[in-house]
Parts: sequence; structure tokens; C-alpha cells
Amino acid sequence: MFMSQLQETNQTLDFFCDFDKISANVAEVEMSLNTLNYLIGKEDLAKGVKDIWLRDAKVFEVLGILIAVRDEGKKPVVDSRGNVVLLKSYFKSSAKVVEFLQGTGLAEIFQSRRIKNLVDYVFGIETGLDTNARKNRSGHIMENTVAKLFRDAGIRFRQEVYSSEFPELAVLGTDEKRFDFFIKTPTVKYLIEVNFYSGGGSKLNEVARAYTELAPKVNSVKGYEFVWITDGIGWKSARNKLEEAYNTIQSVYNLTNISAFIDSLK
Repeated sequence: MFMSQLQETNQTLDFFCDFDKISANVAEVEMSLNTLNYLIGKEDLAKGVKDIWLRDAKVFEVLGILIAVRDEGKKPVVDSRGNVVLLKSYFKSSAKVVEFLQGTGLAEIFQSRRIKNLVDYVFGIETGLDTNARKNRSGHIMENTVAKLFRDAGIRFRQEVYSSEFPELAVLGTDEKRFDFFIKTPTVKYLIEVNFYSGGGSKLNEVARAYTELAPKVNSVKGYEFVWITDGIGWKSARNKLEEAYNTIQSVYNLTNISAFIDSLK
């Protein structure tokens, strides 16, 4: 029954791109990008770079995003002499900036005017990079869905609660554990984990195994119970692990039968 109830997706239209975050990221570098627009169409790129360098060398610190790299300070690359250097080392002089532009291919892009405006260009890059956050967003959507169900039912809860708050949970070991939800009733304190998987992968096996080990520890402490709320057809590729967890963990629910858990809380 549980497997047949799993939903195909929890993605709404706002799942695909977080345009508020994208716009904020672009706004942080917009002034520098507008300055660098000066280089677009310049035949003598080296002179253009030097002109900007003499006015404001810090402008070039945003060049990494033009090749979809955020953390230049930690990104190693091999330079033209075969040495491993940090990407940010190319922003230490105007000559190194020119080397960066030529080596990455941006010089030709600038001079040929394939890019008309760097602010618009970076907005596109940020949109592409934002797709990497979709897995996290799927989890957040599930958490928001469960939170709404609790609120609609008039159930009081807390989110993102750490095991360190409860000295009696020393059975979990020294590693601090974060639970998605915490609900306290007169008789039981529920520690709840929530997730959604629309696709398969080794992550599902790891999660099922981890919760299979975690639940008995939590449940061994008087007055505490571990609850797992999960959904998504991704579990069909990890059916055996999910069944194993289902048979071990006292309380496992999906979005279809979560009503049973909510009713028990009332």
C-alpha cells in the first residue's frame, strides 16, 4: 500500500528557478559588471583593461562569475607555464587579467560583441547555476508541505531542532543531529525527519540505512519517538531498503497517509 501511494513529484512552477536569489546575486556585482561593459567591442583589449585597472582594480574580482565560478579563492587551475595556481591570482594585475580573458576565451567573446551586456549575461549564468539547488528545493518544498498540514490541523511544532537540546538523547552519541520537526504532546516528544525523492540514486539507500539505525536509538529513550515522513517515486528504485526501514521504524508516513499521524496527535 505504501509504495503505491508514492507521488511522482512535488514540484510546483516556482521549483525550477529562485529568481529572487538570482536577482540578489546579480545585484551584488552589477556595478562592477557595468564597468566591465567598457571592454565589449574593444579592439585593444589590453589597453581597455589597463584603463579600468587604473581607476578601480577591484572591478576584476567579479570575473570568475563570467565563467560560472563563484569561489575563485579556492579554485585551482593550471597556468600557461604548467603551474597550479588559484584562479584569483589572475586578478592581481592588468596583465594577468588579459591573460585570463585570453585563456578562457572571453577576450574573443568581448571583442566580437557576442555579449551585449554583462549584467544580462550574468543573470543567465546565475539562472543556470541555480539549477544545482533544485535537489535542496525539493526537500524544502516537502518541509513546507508538511508544515502547512500541521498548521491546518492546529498542531504546534518547531522546525530545525537539534539533539543537543535534549540531554536524555545522549544515546545518539556526540555528533549533533538536526531534526526537521519537533512536536511535543503530553506523553510523547516526536522527532521528525522529512524528505522527498522524485529520482533514484545511492542517496536513498544511505538515508534509509541511517534512519533504520537512528530510529531504535531515539525510541529507546522513554517519552521519545522518531517519525519519518517521506514520499516520491524515487523510492521505487530503492524499494528493498525502504521496506527494511518501514519494518524497523515504528512510524513511517507519506503524504497520503500522514493524516493518520496527524489524527494521532490530536
